[in-house]
Amino acid sequence: MLTALTLVLTRPEGQADDWRQRMADQGVPTVSLPLIEISPGPDQAATQAWAALPGAALAFFVSPNAVQYFFAARPLGQAWPINTLAACVGPGSAQALLNCGVPADQIVQPPVDAASLDSEHLWPLLSPLDWQGQKVLLLRGDGGREWLADRLRERGAVTQAFGVYRRHGPVMSAAQRSLLSEILAAPSRHVWLFSSAEGVGHLAHLMQALSPGYNWAPTLCICTHERIADAARALGVGHVVLARPQPLAVQQALLTLQGGPYNDFHCE
Repeated sequence: MLTALTLVLTRPEGQADDWRQRMADQGVPTVSLPLIEISPGPDQAATQAWAALPGAALAFFVSPNAVQYFFAARPLGQAWPINTLAACVGPGSAQALLNCGVPADQIVQPPVDAASLDSEHLWPLLSPLDWQGQKVLLLRGDGGREWLADRLRERGAVTQAFGVYRRHGPVMSAAQRSLLSEILAAPSRHVWLFSSAEGVGHLAHLMQALSPGYNWAPTLCICTHERIADAARALGVGHVVLARPQPLAVQQALLTLQGGPYNDFHCE
């Protein structure tokens, strides 16, 4: 049992419940403090994406949120096209696609043993295919990385981006502000689980108003990608562990933080 450290889940409201249960199964106590809020994208964006889906060779979903808000607009009775691949970079998105009825053999994601779960490790699976003149849909939030879209366009693909959801900084309730104060007052008893560099940025913005000059050096955190770890280091977090976004890897990272040495340790 990991009783000395409490894991701080920072995923959007509605996504933390599954993680809370999965970490409880590993004996890990958690609290939830969302650092990103999610809302639907512009009117008709998801509907327009569905209208564009027929004839597409690929639809790339950047996150489970993209899956959720895209499929929320699915026309009644419309099935996933048999000749369209669905790509994603993480197991959460892949499971969401399966739950929405996308056949497993049409889902493309980085292998389980990939060094990182990102577009760079998805591309080797897509690169061998002929993209000349092929239509590709990008289902995402407002903005985002263009790395994969750039690679596809270099190979002749015609890409269309649809912002099917929006990301916002959190508006904390009184209870959430109280929880944040408790976490900040006891950094050695809490471990932040950062799954978004944007979320780290929102935390930094909140702290400018709540506690300017706060010393992040004693803070412990687990980051699910190197870019997120870079954001945590820029904030001033002193103890950074990299781990895949999977409960067993997070549990291993917690054990590492309990026992040290831990700075920049990478848990698979």
